Amino acid sequence: MSENLEIYLKPTDIIDSDHPDVVSYARKTAPDPSDTAVDRAVQLYYGVRDPIWYDPYLPFYKGGHYRASRTLKIGRAFCIGKATLLCALGRASGIPARLGFADVRNHLATKQLLEYLGNDLFSFHGFVEFYLEGKWVKATPAFNLELCRRHSVIPLEFDGRSDSIFHPYNREKKMFMEYVADHGTFADVPVDLIVDGWRRAYGEERVQQWISEFEQPDGRHRRKFDQEDVAAP
Repeated sequence: MSENLEIYLKPTDIIDSDHPDVVSYARKTAPDPSDTAVDRAVQLYYGVRDPIWYDPYLPFYKGGHYRASRTLKIGRAFCIGKATLLCALGRASGIPARLGFADVRNHLATKQLLEYLGNDLFSFHGFVEFYLEGKWVKATPAFNLELCRRHSVIPLEFDGRSDSIFHPYNREKKMFMEYVADHGTFADVPVDLIVDGWRRAYGEERVQQWISEFEQPDGRHRRKFDQEDVAAP
């Protein structure tokens, strides 16, 4: 293996691919060691896409908020947490994996989430890149199947050979997701860059308010994303 891929196999404090729960889940999800790396990557993808529910109302400003073992334990995360878990599962399975980030304009969110963010830009949307069959392949496990059905969005599939990225349109041919900026790839979660990007996208005051709310003794949003009103495009 090329030396430059080694960093994408190592655990970090956030991508804790050596955590017993992560290792166990990787083996449970892709149990046959005789399967190809492509086959195992596909199994891991579906082991994150649907069982881990998408939830945008979670803390975001510390490395521990994105830790793979934490996401696995609570069963919810927004795109970065889900990508971090998938990345960890890949590394635990011997597949080089890294994180990619992009700004995307979401044309099909909930009314409540758009009000919460103040605009329709999802700053530092996270996805995974697996190194498979000599190339990097994108995998986006963000939206679980139930959520896609509710929003009339075609669920993203992953075959391990072609990039799995958001569709520009939903089933009704309405604008769904538009990629507007590429932030590159990383061997670990760039927490400071993410928070800085959010401050630019949503405003210093708004982001600080979110942090202050999470710092309260009962600091968890009681919003239920899966029950919110689908916004018109």
